[in-house]
Amino acid sequence: MATKAGDNPDSLMTLATVFCLRNLRKTMCYQGLRDKLFLRSDIFLPSEICDKLVNTYMELVHTDSNFEPEEGFFQLFSDPRSTRLTRVQLREDFVRDRDLDAIKKQDLIELHLTYCNSLSSRSLKTLTCFRETLVSLCLFGCSHIFYRKGGAPLACNEDSEDEEEESPASRQAIETDFNFQGFNRLRLLNLGGLPDEVDAEALLKPLKSLTSLDLSHVQLLGAAFLTQWKDRLASIVLYNVDLSEELVNTMVELVNLRHLDISRESRRTSKFKMTRKILTAIVQRLVSLVSLDISGHIMLDNCTVPHFEEAMGRPSIEPCKSSIYPFQELKRPLQFLGLYDTTLCNVTHIPAYKVTGSKNEDQVLNAIEAYTEFRPELAHRAINQLFDIARIQHCSQLLRALQLVIAALKCHKYDKSIQVTGSAALFYLTNTEYRNDQSVRLRREVVQVVLNGMEQYQEVTVQRNCCLTLCNFSIPEELEFQYSRVNQLLLKILEPARQDESIQRIAVHLCNALVCQVDNHHKEAVGKMGFVKTMLNLIQKKLHDRMCDQVMEFSWSALWNITDETPDNCQMFLNCRGMSLFLECLQEFPDKQELHRNMLGLLGNVAEVRALRSQLLTPQFITVFSNLLDSKADGIEVSYNACGVLSHIMFDGPEVWSMEEPRREKVMEKMWDAIQSWDVSSRRNINYRSFEPILRLLPQNISPVSQHWATWALYNLVSVYPSKYCPLLIKEGGISLLEKVLELESSHPDTKDMARKVMEQCETFKEDPMETNHGQEVNYGQRG
Repeated sequence: MATKAGDNPDSLMTLATVFCLRNLRKTMCYQGLRDKLFLRSDIFLPSEICDKLVNTYMELVHTDSNFEPEEGFFQLFSDPRSTRLTRVQLREDFVRDRDLDAIKKQDLIELHLTYCNSLSSRSLKTLTCFRETLVSLCLFGCSHIFYRKGGAPLACNEDSEDEEEESPASRQAIETDFNFQGFNRLRLLNLGGLPDEVDAEALLKPLKSLTSLDLSHVQLLGAAFLTQWKDRLASIVLYNVDLSEELVNTMVELVNLRHLDISRESRRTSKFKMTRKILTAIVQRLVSLVSLDISGHIMLDNCTVPHFEEAMGRPSIEPCKSSIYPFQELKRPLQFLGLYDTTLCNVTHIPAYKVTGSKNEDQVLNAIEAYTEFRPELAHRAINQLFDIARIQHCSQLLRALQLVIAALKCHKYDKSIQVTGSAALFYLTNTEYRNDQSVRLRREVVQVVLNGMEQYQEVTVQRNCCLTLCNFSIPEELEFQYSRVNQLLLKILEPARQDESIQRIAVHLCNALVCQVDNHHKEAVGKMGFVKTMLNLIQKKLHDRMCDQVMEFSWSALWNITDETPDNCQMFLNCRGMSLFLECLQEFPDKQELHRNMLGLLGNVAEVRALRSQLLTPQFITVFSNLLDSKADGIEVSYNACGVLSHIMFDGPEVWSMEEPRREKVMEKMWDAIQSWDVSSRRNINYRSFEPILRLLPQNISPVSQHWATWALYNLVSVYPSKYCPLLIKEGGISLLEKVLELESSHPDTKDMARKVMEQCETFKEDPMETNHGQEVNYGQRG
């Protein structure tokens, strides 16, 4: 059988790593004094495992809200005799000076710190501990690391924990004592976002062997210092660095460059014009070049071949056919060419295997892939273009598109623009058109990042996009693995008294779907989260506004579902003034059939709980139920449910009927008349998971009318939907109970007649189980 997109399982190493991180005290560690975590003395972990533990830990902290960060986690890796770290990737404000200090004895080869704005110059001192081994260092977006806390000098107060609590805003004194002296093995360095106050030339001067340098967003006072690496430098990134003639002349002196990035965020911010002469010089002088990014630059028209002179045939990557004049001099196609936000991406023949741009889906996906990690501002725009492709056209690289958007949402959990565009793109990439090609694993990843977005942002657009995306999933089945979390988030959305109407409507719909067709323990758990109270608050607000809309109807439907066979939730409904709201809704909206059906279905659930029935046994409520027996709303549903409520109340016997009006006998007469008026072939807007509450009304002589209602219900269901309800009735022992109905002298002749017909129907079904004589059932909600 063909596998679906994204169906590759996690490796055993990944599964074991995650398990250990979630269960540190049961696997690798023990808890010492003051709850401090210690590595077990009999454990030695090689670098492959330690690196995986630390990097996976960071991923879980940022992407899994159920994962609890461990105080002192990095201290577990403080001793290189028992743990070996070599390649570490840390990101965001979560990382503190003390975390880096904890691993200072390790012989790190790679250290990538990205957007770690909680780090101060104390961590620069820690960096010097790695100077003899470090080959690759990234400090992208860690601008605060070059500032002292409270003006303290670099080597002062090394072990103080008090300074940890200071906010980044307090860091004003620039660190002047640090440079890269002694980092002799350092080859790859990323200083993207280096503060303007830091002199890049002086900082970098001690480094003799750099082969890769990233100075994105860095203000360069001069460029000549770059030539000190002209024989070694293979990669240089100058994204959003203001180009000048001097800088371009310096670039073409770096003759061993294989990757050159002089791109910008946008043409709107560019004063420099990319000419044919400049591009030609780059191609002619940098003969080893395999990757070039010139995105965001204004291109002069003389760079491109006129359309009528372009080579004929399909788009080609052969340099000789290039639609961009300077690239005709390439010896071979480039591996990568960044043309995002330039006019060049629209030409026919581009001599590169991978091109970023906005002309087509492939270019857009390449842009998302290339720019997500360090350029969220570009990734955001590219994802927005992917959104248009998925919405208006058709996404042909579905797996890649989904994986890239998921990666962007994970990487930039705190970037609102990425969350807005990413969640919008996911809505279209997971809809019916694409869902059959997606694996369970992939769709679960989508759910995870959507819930992350809902958790992080209360902003209307993100919440709406995330809720709409969840509507593309089979509920509750595809959300059950995050059942508690998704319910908590939806209830949080519905908490505010005045919420955006569209979000409110979608969230209530999701809440209703989540409590339909789930086990009772799920319903009980959600009830304890405040589900019942939240729904009743929404109903109260709609009553105040005198509005019966979808939110009102869905709220009652959700209450109907969550109270099914869950006495605790029924009790909550009564405790939270549910019956008062029922009466008010009935009075305010006398003609709303769907509303009446949902409310009566819910009260049927309450009436099934013997301990709660006494609260329904009041003159006011009995009169209301009795009057609703005559209702023709929604076919027979309102009348049927009202009769069900009364049937359970009658089953408690005449001794509990303490009121004078209405009289018990009179109400029972109305119940008989109502049942006689119903068409037994009526199709139903109801879904029974169990017949137990009906079956308990069969073998008794306390209330023949209750017995008659129960028998009629069974006859209707097994006649109209035999393939579903005959097996259920047989499985739950209904046949033997119907036989007892026939034996009881108190059973009404009509009741006995119907009981026989139910038994005959089930017998016929056993003989011919393929019979589906009345079509399929319509499931509007769970049985109330």
